[in-house]
Amino acid sequence: MRSPRHRLRPALACCLLVTAALLPAGCSSEEDRTVVVLGPWTDEEERPFVETLKEIGKRTGHTYVYEGTRSLTETLATQLRTDSPPDVAILNGLGELSEYAREGSAKPLAEDVAGLALGPWAQRITLKNQQGEWRQHSYWVPVRVDLKSIVWSRPGDRRTAGHPRWCLGMASGATSGWPGTDWVEDLLLQKYGPTVYDAWATGDLPWTSTPVRRAWQAWRDLLAKDGPKAAENAISTGFEYLGDGRYGLLNSGRCTLEHQGSFIRRHYADDVLPAPTHTFVPGLPADRRAFEVSGDMAAVFRPSAAAWELLEALTSQPARGEWARLARPGERPFFSDGSTGSGQLSASTAAVQKLFRAADKVCFDASDAMPSTLRGAFQRAVLEFLQDPQDARLLDGLLRQLEAERLTQHRAGAFALEHLCGRLGD
Repeated sequence: MRSPRHRLRPALACCLLVTAALLPAGCSSEEDRTVVVLGPWTDEEERPFVETLKEIGKRTGHTYVYEGTRSLTETLATQLRTDSPPDVAILNGLGELSEYAREGSAKPLAEDVAGLALGPWAQRITLKNQQGEWRQHSYWVPVRVDLKSIVWSRPGDRRTAGHPRWCLGMASGATSGWPGTDWVEDLLLQKYGPTVYDAWATGDLPWTSTPVRRAWQAWRDLLAKDGPKAAENAISTGFEYLGDGRYGLLNSGRCTLEHQGSFIRRHYADDVLPAPTHTFVPGLPADRRAFEVSGDMAAVFRPSAAAWELLEALTSQPARGEWARLARPGERPFFSDGSTGSGQLSASTAAVQKLFRAADKVCFDASDAMPSTLRGAFQRAVLEFLQDPQDARLLDGLLRQLEAERLTQHRAGAFALEHLCGRLGD
C-alpha cells in the first residue's frame, strides 16, 4: 500500500525546517493530519494494530496510514535514501535505531514524550550536537515486547520426558540465523548472568572470551544429541512455516521442544506452554530469574505534533487495552511493564505473563542492540557454525572474525548503548 506522504510534503515543509522535536504552533493544515506509520506486522497480525490506530484517531482527530512489511530494514533504508521516510517507524533493532539517531534520521523525543522511554527498552543515548556539546536524549518508546529465554512444549507429550528433540529452524529471509543468535545469547545469560551478558552485548567483552565461547559450545552439545544432520537441516528450515499453510515447528511432529519467543504462541493451541530455558537445558542455574526480551520501538522520522502525539497515545492505557481486546487470544501483545490488557487470558498468554512477573532482571536481545554490521555477521556466523558444529577450528575462526568486527565497531564508537539489563518497568 502506497502512502500519501508525497501529497503531505508541501503542507509539512515548514515543519521539517525545525530542529527542535516539537512542531511549531503555526505549522498545520488539514493534510498534515495524516500520519504514516511503518511497522513489522503484516496480514492478520497487523489487523488489531490497524484497528487500534483507528481508535486512537477518533480521539486525536488524525488519520493514520499503516504500512506493514517483513523487510522493514530495507524498506526504511530505501525511503530515507529517497527522502520519503514515514512519520513514525516501529523497529526491533536498538542498534539500528542508535545508528539512525547518530545520523539524525531518528529525532530526539519531545520533552513531554521522553518520560515514556523506559529502560531497558529505551535508554538515553549520548551524542554530540552541532555545537560540539555532548547531550543525552531518548529516541524511541516501547510499543510492544516479547519474552525470550523460554522453551515451548506439550506437557502431555511423553516424548518430551523420554526422548526430547529440539525444533530448529534458521531460515528467515535476509535475517536468517537469528533464532541461533537467540540460543547463544540465552545460554550466555543463563550461564553467566546479566553483568557478563551486558558487557558482551554492549561491546566490552570480546567474542573470544571464555563465557562467549562456552555459550557456543553449550549449544553445540545440545545439537549433538539430535544427530549429525539436525544442525545442517536447520539452515534451510523456516523458523515458523512448515509449508502447505501450516505453521509452528512443534506441529511438524518431528520435535518436542522449541526455544522461541512468546510471539510463537500464535501458532499453537493452549496445549503448548512455555517454561524457563533451564527447565530443559542441563547444567544451567535453576535459580537465575533473568530473561532475554525483545521489543518493537516507535521512533519519529518526520517530526510533527501529530507524530509525537501518536507516540504518547501508543503507550497509553486506553490504546493498550484496545490492542489487547482486538487481538486474537494467542496474539495479545505484551507491553513494557509485562501487562497485556484486562480480561481473561489464554493459558499460554497467562503463562508468559507469570514468567514476566517472576523476572528479577530482563535483558534486551543482544544482537538486536548491536551495530547492524555486527548483528548481520553474528547471524551469518550461526549459519556457518551449523554446517559443522563439532569442528572446533571452525568455531575458533568464526569467533575471531566476530571479534575483529567488534573491535572495528568499538573504535568507531558504534556501541551507543551502555546497558541492556534492568528490572521490568524501570
